[in-house]
Amino acid sequence: MSELSFEQMLEESLKTIRTGEVVTGKVIDVKEDEIVLNIGYKSDGIITRSEYTNEPNVDLTGQVHVGDEMEAKVIKVNDGEGQVALSYKRLAADRGNKRLEEAFNNQEVLTAKVVQVLDGGLSVVVEETRIFIPASLVSDTYEKDLSKYAGQDIEFVITEFNPRRHRVIGDRKQLMVARKAAMQKELFERIAVGDTVEGTIKNVTDFGAFIDLGGADGLLHISEMSWGRVENPKKVFKAGEQVKVLIKDIQGEKIALSLKFPEANPWANAAEKYAAGNIVAGRVARMTDFGAFVELEPGVDALLHVSQISREHVDKPSDVLKIGQEIEAKIVDFNEADHKISLSIKAMAAQAREAEDEDVADVDIDAVANSDAE
Repeated sequence: MSELSFEQMLEESLKTIRTGEVVTGKVIDVKEDEIVLNIGYKSDGIITRSEYTNEPNVDLTGQVHVGDEMEAKVIKVNDGEGQVALSYKRLAADRGNKRLEEAFNNQEVLTAKVVQVLDGGLSVVVEETRIFIPASLVSDTYEKDLSKYAGQDIEFVITEFNPRRHRVIGDRKQLMVARKAAMQKELFERIAVGDTVEGTIKNVTDFGAFIDLGGADGLLHISEMSWGRVENPKKVFKAGEQVKVLIKDIQGEKIALSLKFPEANPWANAAEKYAAGNIVAGRVARMTDFGAFVELEPGVDALLHVSQISREHVDKPSDVLKIGQEIEAKIVDFNEADHKISLSIKAMAAQAREAEDEDVADVDIDAVANSDAE
C-alpha cells in the first residue's frame, strides 16, 4: 500500500464544494471592493462588491470585518485564478425569494424602504430582492410626483410573485383602501347630525372646502362658512388647517358641514336689538338698483330701499352710497321669521327734524311765558 504524499493527505482532509452550494467561512481580509473568506477549502473564497450587494459604490470595509463569520453561495469553484467565486447577494436573494413567496401566499403586509423612484413607480428591496410597486398601486389617489417617497419606509403586499422572470410586484393601494374603509365605517358609527367634530382642511374651492374627518371627507359649503357673508373661501381657509365643524346633514356617504354654530346665531337675540324704531349703525355691504344691503353685524343684513335713502329723489343707491361706507338709519320693519330688516335714513332724518321742531316750539313757548310774566 503506497503512502500518500502530504499534499494528497491535505487535499483529502479538505472538504469538497460544488457550484450552487452554500458554504460558511471566516473573513480573513476585507478591501473596499472585495471580501476574502477562509471556507476550509484548498482555495479561499472571494466575494466581490457586485456579489455582495445591489447598492453601487459601497465600501465593503464598513460592512464586514476580519474575523466575521459569513455564509455565501458558490457560483464558481475556480474563478480562473484558482479561487472560489462566492456570492452573498445571491444567497440573500434565494432566501429573500423564499421569504417573499411565503409573504405572497399569506398576503402578509411587508415594510421596506424605497431605494429608487422610477418613472413608472417605486422600487423597494426585501432581503436583496427587488420589488416593484407601479405608480397606479402606490396610493388610492393619483400622484403625479412620487419623489416624496424616496428613502421612506412604506407598507405593501405582494400581488405577483414570479422569481424566474425576476418579476415581483407590490401593492400599497389596497392597504390604503382597506384602512380607509375601516376608518369610514368607524366614523359613520360614531358621528350624528348635530355633533361637533374636528377635521383637517383637504382642499379649498370657489364653492366651499373639503374637510378630512378621518375616514371620510365632509363638504363645508360657502353658505355654511359663517353667519356673515364669505365672498372667497380661499381667502378664509388654507389646506392643512385644523377646524372644528358642525355635522349639519348625513346622506349616505355624503357629509354636510357647517360653521354656523347655534349659540353664535346673531338672530337669536335680534328681536330686541333690532326692534322697529331703533337707530342702528352699519356698513354698506352690497348694492342693487332697488336698494343697498347694510351689514349690521356678521350674519345680519338689512335692506335700505332706494326710496328710503333720502327725502330727495335718488335714481340708484350708488349715486349716494359707496360699498364699505358706514351709515346710520332707523329700523322701520323687523321680520324675525324671514330674517328681514328694513331701514330708512329718510325716516331717521324726519324724526330728527321733528325733534328739532319740538325743541324750537318749546323755546317759543318759554319766550312767550317770560314775556307775559314781565
